[in-house]
Amino acid sequence: MQQPVADRQYTHGAEPGMAALLLNLGTPDAPTAPALRRYLREFLSDPRVVEIPRALWLPLLNGIILPLRAPKSAAKYASIWQADGSPRASGTAALARGMQASLAAKGHQVIVRHAMRYGNPATAAVLDELHAQGVTRLLLVPLYPQYSAATTASSLDAVMAWLRRARRQPELRTLRNYADDSSYITALARKIQRHWAEHGQAEQLIMSFHGMPQRTLKLGDPYHCECHKTSRLLGQALGLDASQYKVTFQSRFGKQAWLQPYTEPTLRALAKAGTQRVDVVCPGFAVDCLETLEEIAMEGKQAFLSSGGGEYHYIPCLNADPDWVEAFSGLIETHLQGWPTRQTVDAAQRNASRDRAKAMGADNV
Repeated sequence: MQQPVADRQYTHGAEPGMAALLLNLGTPDAPTAPALRRYLREFLSDPRVVEIPRALWLPLLNGIILPLRAPKSAAKYASIWQADGSPRASGTAALARGMQASLAAKGHQVIVRHAMRYGNPATAAVLDELHAQGVTRLLLVPLYPQYSAATTASSLDAVMAWLRRARRQPELRTLRNYADDSSYITALARKIQRHWAEHGQAEQLIMSFHGMPQRTLKLGDPYHCECHKTSRLLGQALGLDASQYKVTFQSRFGKQAWLQPYTEPTLRALAKAGTQRVDVVCPGFAVDCLETLEEIAMEGKQAFLSSGGGEYHYIPCLNADPDWVEAFSGLIETHLQGWPTRQTVDAAQRNASRDRAKAMGADNV
């Protein structure tokens, strides 16, 4: 049985504390087989991720998949591991720091933290810390531009599980998605245009999104539609016609049909058809990670070049680019409207009076 959230004594008249919590997928703690086994067990045990009856799936996961996949995944992670650890972990932390600084510069008193759905910093642990800091209004910001039950909904599930243990729950708001947000599209377009200004423009721009099983589309998941909406708007922002870019899906798992067309076969087909250069961007990822740095930047390049292609460029994610941090903080500002994020003079005086009373030994002022 899970323990209830520890509550400190209630203080009458306390000003509401506000926070924005960035929610990302997660990462192992180290590029080792034991760490990958722990991470993959948590990830692949999520019924939002693998929609197979638990009685059938869990024995297969623990008995066959984890022993075989963990060492292979560890080797892939080792190839992209950095001095400061996992790129997804360091990149998400940098984005949170940038957002904190940007909102503070605009006069907002909002704590910005990040948490992972799987691995560390765990969602529940970060929520415990925010609760201890007196946060009573919380904006949840899943870092998935396109909504999917396997990502966005699962991250929110982790928050809801924490809420079930909390006596004093915070007021909540949620950023559902930003697939068609103009500031996001503009930031992507500028990132690609800067790359083209330095390296020239490819014959084909591949917009590769993380794959999902085909059945999720039939079950009502809007992810496929939102990926295509992002791609259409990005193509328009770049001045491309439909023949100059392709939308593909990567990271398949298992034998069932996934959203198509698949990224690697598309790259091979383009090379065999005589395309000499492709640029690849991954608009569905907030920060660079295994799926972009290894699967796309390394494996995708090998697939294209070995099939006869001449030049291959991976264009990194937005990460904590200053232009994007500024734009993203503007999007967050919109969702904070109506909350008193800028401390008034009266509020500052009340806080000072309360602090003085506490120093004198008064309780519950």
